[in-house]
Amino acid sequence: MLELYLLRHAKAKCEGEKLPDAERPLSQRGRNQAAAMAPALMRRSAFEGEVVSSPARRARETLEAMAELLPEGTPGPVAHFDEALYTFDGEALRAWLQGRPEGSRRLLVVGHNPALLELARWLSPEAPEALPTGALLHLRLPGESWQALEKHAAEGLASLTPEQASHALFLRRAPAPPDLRKADLAGRLLGQLGHLYRLVRTLEPGVMAGIDPEFLHQYRVNLRRSRAIGEAVLATARQSGSGKAPGLKKRLKVLKARAQATSDLRDLDVFLESLADTPPPLVARSRLALERFLKAHQREQHTALCQQLSQPDYAEQMQAWQAFVDSREFGQALARLSTPKVEAVLAERIAGHDRDLAGLTPDAPDEAFHDLRKAVKRIRYLAELEPKRQRRFLKGLKARQTLLGEFQDLCTRQAWIAAFAAGSPKAPRRRKECDAWCAALEAQKRALRERIMALAPLRESGPAAR
Repeated sequence: MLELYLLRHAKAKCEGEKLPDAERPLSQRGRNQAAAMAPALMRRSAFEGEVVSSPARRARETLEAMAELLPEGTPGPVAHFDEALYTFDGEALRAWLQGRPEGSRRLLVVGHNPALLELARWLSPEAPEALPTGALLHLRLPGESWQALEKHAAEGLASLTPEQASHALFLRRAPAPPDLRKADLAGRLLGQLGHLYRLVRTLEPGVMAGIDPEFLHQYRVNLRRSRAIGEAVLATARQSGSGKAPGLKKRLKVLKARAQATSDLRDLDVFLESLADTPPPLVARSRLALERFLKAHQREQHTALCQQLSQPDYAEQMQAWQAFVDSREFGQALARLSTPKVEAVLAERIAGHDRDLAGLTPDAPDEAFHDLRKAVKRIRYLAELEPKRQRRFLKGLKARQTLLGEFQDLCTRQAWIAAFAAGSPKAPRRRKECDAWCAALEAQKRALRERIMALAPLRESGPAAR
């Protein structure tokens, strides 16, 4: 099997500076693209084989920018520069590829469009219609000889753009929020739901790429915000007795299930990020074993999520949700919403939160604190339906949610550490290290429990207090 990586150079500066085409340097955007793609190419082992690049300055600087961003101690790409790759002709590039000597079965080519895309289309009918600057195509080809390549011979093709690898770059092209300043409450919520739907769908490629964890975080947040608006409609309809929105409860269950399917993966992302910031209290060998353990589960969870997002029923469910939002029945339910009704439901949830907070004890199970965290989230999402009106309340709510989130993170870490230790029956020293770590986390949890139980009731800062 042959592995072929086709990388288009990152964004170069325009030709207005009267430089020869081959001397055009990368723009700042191009450097950002290269930085975003460096970990993606490393993860795909693209630098482990032969690397051949166009000698054009923008291609050379793409590789140089990537090498600068690789983790310390990671060998960077050792590139050869070939004048034949400074071409925009797909047939010329194909002739070059088929003239490669046998030996290396993994080849990274850094070059130019349209040559790269024309070659990819010759090798695979699944090649995309466009190849943006900084984008990568990864093809798996049968056989062991570049000279024997045939049309449409590729057995697999994967593509990745900088906007799928970096959430910061994605934001430049993300759907713009609608201008809802003059809309009434119903119109504003309908506009928000439409925007949230577009965001969720456009975040999916970044989630599936799995390079930047922020895609998954924002995907979860926007699913939950969509659900929160739907729950507000459902709750106000029940409380006021003004009728129901047929089918809404069923749709909300689907959104809830889709968000829950990301929970373990998000927890793993957060835990691994924390390990990078604060080394764990383990010896080096145990630390590496823990990282391998967590990353293996991370890959497993990500693969499972990608499979779910690729299923036809996922797209059907999401489209059904958008169709429901656009339906006349849901529009009528939205029209029955009003600020007093929303605040009545908000007050009810705040009262429930305060009862749960007052019922906490030092010996209460962790789940009681988790339930309180979930209640705060639901309160926040409901208050965000009127962000200007609830600005001060939301500001105070954020600190409370952060505190409860820290407690949740500690519990999650304990669970994964315990699972890691349980998988090391022949390493008693490692189990002892993990037990000591869990005990230290338990002490942190006790301190957080005291801070949480000392929180003031929300009614003192809630809408009813103003």
